[in-house]
Amino acid sequence: MPRTMQAFTHPGMVHETPDFPDAPEDWSPQLAEDRAREMGITLQDDHWEAIRVVQGAYRDEEAPPLRRIHDALDGRFAEKGGIRHLYAIFGGGPVYRVCILAGLRPPAGTVDEGFGSVA
Repeated sequence: MPRTMQAFTHPGMVHETPDFPDAPEDWSPQLAEDRAREMGITLQDDHWEAIRVVQGAYRDEEAPPLRRIHDALDGRFAEKGGIRHLYAIFGGGPVYRVCILAGLRPPAGTVDEGFGSVA
């Protein structure tokens, strides 16, 4: 029997990463650092906080819509400029990049080649 309701509802998201309680089972901070390095990003506190926000959004919903993730990030970083701050620290396509660093599949609409989205 699962130990928690989360283990029951999201069995692949239970793991032993205390600083990232909502991370996918196969995710680690080292994986995020490796992916960030490939993107030319050096992870700082705000990067890690954005990763936590996105992992938390996926805790409650397997595939949250882009708007929900965008709004969660915008709200969390409102005092620093919201999503504009994330564009500054992640470069183009911050929602996409945060999802990749968080070990999660980006929601539909984060990359739209027809509109020149940057990944």
